[in-house]
Amino acid sequence: SDEKKRATKELFSALKDPSVVIMSNWLKIRGSLKSWTKLWCALKPGVLLIYKTPKTDHWVGTILLSACKLIERPSKKDGFCFKLYHPLDKSIWAVKGPKGENVGSITQPLPSNYLIFRAASESDGRCWMDALELALSCSSLYKLTAKAGKEGDISMSSDSNLSVHFSVFVRLNDTVLLGNHHMEHDGFSDKSEREAHDDWDTTANENGGRLTEESDMDQSDELSPGPQATAYVEQSTEEMAEAGEASQVETVSEENKGLIWSLLKQLRPGMDLSKVVLPTFILEPRSFLDKLSDYYYHADLLSQAALEESAYGRIKQVLRWYLSGFYKKPKGLKKPYNPILGETFRCCWLHPQTNSCTFYIAEQVSHHPPISAFYVCNRKDGFSISGSILAKSKFYGNSLSAILDGKARLLFLSRDEEYVITMPYAHCKGILYGTMTLELGGKVTIECEKTKCFTELEFKLKPFLGGPCSVNQISGKIFVGEELLATVDGHWDSEVFIHEKRSGQQETLWNPSPEIRSGRLKRQVVQIDQQGEFESERLWQHVTSAIMDRDQLRATQEKFVLEEAQRREARERGDKPWIPRLFHHDSVSSEWTYRHMDARPWDPEHCLVQFEKDGVIQTHEKSLRQHNGLSYSHSWASQQKVNLELQHSLIYQVKDIALIEASITSIQKTQQDIQR
Repeated sequence: SDEKKRATKELFSALKDPSVVIMSNWLKIRGSLKSWTKLWCALKPGVLLIYKTPKTDHWVGTILLSACKLIERPSKKDGFCFKLYHPLDKSIWAVKGPKGENVGSITQPLPSNYLIFRAASESDGRCWMDALELALSCSSLYKLTAKAGKEGDISMSSDSNLSVHFSVFVRLNDTVLLGNHHMEHDGFSDKSEREAHDDWDTTANENGGRLTEESDMDQSDELSPGPQATAYVEQSTEEMAEAGEASQVETVSEENKGLIWSLLKQLRPGMDLSKVVLPTFILEPRSFLDKLSDYYYHADLLSQAALEESAYGRIKQVLRWYLSGFYKKPKGLKKPYNPILGETFRCCWLHPQTNSCTFYIAEQVSHHPPISAFYVCNRKDGFSISGSILAKSKFYGNSLSAILDGKARLLFLSRDEEYVITMPYAHCKGILYGTMTLELGGKVTIECEKTKCFTELEFKLKPFLGGPCSVNQISGKIFVGEELLATVDGHWDSEVFIHEKRSGQQETLWNPSPEIRSGRLKRQVVQIDQQGEFESERLWQHVTSAIMDRDQLRATQEKFVLEEAQRREARERGDKPWIPRLFHHDSVSSEWTYRHMDARPWDPEHCLVQFEKDGVIQTHEKSLRQHNGLSYSHSWASQQKVNLELQHSLIYQVKDIALIEASITSIQKTQQDIQR
């Protein structure tokens, strides 16, 4: 009829009009950590937009209603709960925000395939349920018109791997596990709301035919009895000095000068310092295993490098990442703790852009000589790094050098491309006279045998008569085969330039500006009460506490306790070799290798998520069932059933299109009455 055609035309027009809002109000949203946060929700045909405030200038996320089903969740507590979810446990989130935002405002970690809401009252909740059912209908109709060749401006995505951009989720057997990324509780959250709901009564359906959920602790909310991931929290504090020579100079007090002189009496030029007990006032309050992780705060540069099409583009991006690891330094001349044999350290970095996570695992595998092995992996973004460092120190009279003898091997998984990387040495001068100053020096290389790409860099020590601009200088070259493609120069703790030989152009290769520093990846660590006895922070906690309290006597005593225990265990072990827990020594290559290394390229069809537990980095994959020699996913049949249900639903909605127009008016009137 003409009336139905008019209603259809007006509805399709509304679908394309971004100003149309079916309903908007505050709702409390439950995150993965069972906590509630009050957020502003704006319901439009086909989408539910979530903001931090009604001003809509801090976008949190957009739910695509075309992928969702709606269910009521009866609650014994105040308010009214309901749930939007994907019937196939796929993502319900849009790729970008309404203004093209790539990353939403961080409030708290939210699940990827469902979301639970709480309205202030039952009447509000019923109104939201009516509005959402309408919006779901509009969403289905929008899809129907899209199939007919009509365009809309609501951005949809069929990628089942999409999830909220500001958190990383670990899915295990239909479960969402999260590296504990703390939410910011606002004034609307209270203790009772942060508690999990009580079990619901399994009563008969009394809500006009709507489905209800029997239990609040269903599979999509609670952790399954399968393998559990380590809970990480964002690192609260860290020390970072400014660029330049001033932050690399140490003024020694008269009291500490006496300690240095008593130490120097034991030394001879060329002597190895690995067996010398150093005074605690020069110690940086963290382990060397921890310090090695400083190179991965910009691991997202490696994620980008893995996507570069040209070999030259990849090694240039690898060089940019390499330079990003040096600007983080402590104030003054500080040396991290020498790790205890068997000591381990683990952490990770969340990648908001790719919804992935870079894991870092390190272990002290040898004491004499002191060797630290490490492994870094992000399978989803396609890279891993492994290596070991032999830390050696040499005394030269008025100076000493800490040499990091070892190599790191960067592997791009999907390309089977390996880059061998070396490290500069640390040089300390002014021990006997002058000002004590720390610098980096030496020549390093980054080389890929497969692509014939080669980079050489020189970290330059300050000349005797050099000025402030000659501190922390660096220069280098990039080759592909025998051809020189670019030169590099600048300062390793500030701006570095690259000069392209073919084009003659110069551009900034790396510059740790305040914007870059503030936007770097956030490191996630394990809380000290959840660490093992030999994890770095817990192992050295009493030494660290004493140093932070400036109690050098207590720090020395606590440090002696750890080192004496290590010597006692070595005597008890005798000739029996030490067997590391996480790494093993390859007698052929003479290199240390992570026992649980997985260099397979990421398969989005089968790989769900990478996670870590007890130092073991692993990947949870979809389970496949074998039937007559053929492998198939058990969810295929259920997917066909859902598709059939959606088709029937669409037919029903088209018949009742005139009722939808009337529903819009009714819902808006109800909302106005509630507000009054």
